[in-house]
Amino acid sequence: MQKYEQYKNSGVEWLGEIPEHWKVSKFKSFLTIHGRIGFRGYTVNDLVVKGEGAITISPSNMGDSKMIWDKVSYLSWKKYYESPEIMVEEEDLLIVKTASIGKVAFVKNLNEKATINPQLLILKNISINKTFLYYQLISYFIQHQLNTEKIGSTIYTISENKVLNFKAINPPLQEQTAIAEFLGDKTAKIDQAIGIKQQQIDLLKERRQILIHKAVTQGINPEVKLKNSGVEWIGEIPEHWEVKKLFGLCRFVRGNSTFSKDELLNNGQYVALQYGKTYKVNEVDKNYNFYVNDEFYKDTQIVNYGDTIFISTSETIEDLGHSAFYNRSDLGLLGGEQLILKPDNEKINSHYLYFSSKVFSKELRKYAKGIKVFRFNINDLKTIYTAVPPLAEQKEISEFIETVTTKISTAISLKEQETEKLKEYKSSLIDGVVTGKVRVF
Repeated sequence: MQKYEQYKNSGVEWLGEIPEHWKVSKFKSFLTIHGRIGFRGYTVNDLVVKGEGAITISPSNMGDSKMIWDKVSYLSWKKYYESPEIMVEEEDLLIVKTASIGKVAFVKNLNEKATINPQLLILKNISINKTFLYYQLISYFIQHQLNTEKIGSTIYTISENKVLNFKAINPPLQEQTAIAEFLGDKTAKIDQAIGIKQQQIDLLKERRQILIHKAVTQGINPEVKLKNSGVEWIGEIPEHWEVKKLFGLCRFVRGNSTFSKDELLNNGQYVALQYGKTYKVNEVDKNYNFYVNDEFYKDTQIVNYGDTIFISTSETIEDLGHSAFYNRSDLGLLGGEQLILKPDNEKINSHYLYFSSKVFSKELRKYAKGIKVFRFNINDLKTIYTAVPPLAEQKEISEFIETVTTKISTAISLKEQETEKLKEYKSSLIDGVVTGKVRVF
């Protein structure tokens, strides 16, 4: 790619040189920033139906691209209307200022009244090209400033005044427009390629789920005679199989250890099964390296090899009931928002129970309670039925699933690596273009 003819020192040490005719200016010279003053929270009793209130945008329902997600909450318009400055309008730019600092959205196709919650800032009265500014906001140049200027220990935050004093790169307006158009075209193509990779990943995951479902409900012998299981979601099972409640097959433990993610260690006496880490994995093995020491020990919270860990609380219904197999010989400690199933090895194979959990966990969703956060309790889990073949057959089925799904998981991993490379290329392209390291016109 081309470079500009001449460069100059930007005056910003970690930025380096910029094209000679570009400027560095502060945000406050070309925009205003607005946010809620104080925290004006709300409960489920404040929610109203669509059309009777204003969309309230929060980090959880704010897209990290040029749109707002459809998943929104509606609040009473009269009760929460404060001033025009915190009302969201088409092509406003939003920045998260607490917790997940730096998440950005460019408001597009907004056709309803909308406001923000206290975790967001709105950028208004923008006198430079808004699309160019959006790309700059998601670039390393601005994200670096957000990360270095945030304050806090457990929950980070940043003030409007600090953001107003951020340095921004300011080329001539004509070049801003050209850069915005170039990045719009290139990133759309990259996003399309990422989307195709994601579709392929989703299809592989669906194939894996179908394979597991069939194996734990009908076995791996295609010639076997089937009978009605008597449970609608299980369907037909082999004639010699049984259907049993989980309550008779395993022991249940509710997690209540008090360690938080900020207290996790790289080395320690016990493997720390913290909710925020376990919901991301299907197996807790040697690659899972989060630990705590003796101060958190509870003999009622011990996790052993062969246990199945269940996520019992989640912000999304899809993650509720996610399960992970504990594939380690050292002891684990169970954190909150989780349950464990300890199999009775004389009745059910631990691997078979885990693979079955990938099927019956979907049935648990009918017990989900909550609006912002979904959960089920240990008694709900005890009522779940599962198909149970003889122990020897359980082992055969588990080995079959392990072999086939390992191949699928490898294919998924390769696609995910390709996706990450595309995302890295996209970030690198944006960084290079908005800082003038690369000339695109």
